[in-house]
Amino acid sequence: MFTEMSTTAVVVTAVAAFMAGFSGASIFFRAKFVVEPLAQYGVPRAWWNLLGAAKVAGAVGLVAGFFVPVVGTLAAIGLVLYFAGAVITVLRARAYGHAPFPLVYMAPAVAALALTW
Repeated sequence: MFTEMSTTAVVVTAVAAFMAGFSGASIFFRAKFVVEPLAQYGVPRAWWNLLGAAKVAGAVGLVAGFFVPVVGTLAAIGLVLYFAGAVITVLRARAYGHAPFPLVYMAPAVAALALTW
């Protein structure tokens, strides 16, 4: 299963998957610390479930990457792009103090992607 991945890659990928899954679930469960900022940034409520699904799909893709590496790589790319979009959304809303939050979630996805090459 993990024969071609280093221990570091496995741990970083697992952390990235957990964080993305947690973030997606937070949207589905309408956690205040997630949905209140989304509303402040002007993200339409109709998009919230899609955004949560994208994060959960990324998390599942990272885990699937343990078995099919190309799926994990594509999931990591997708999550990096997703969280880059989140940073842009925060900056466009001029909520500069919130910019570190999507960066914290992006960091393990970037690391997982870097460790796949």
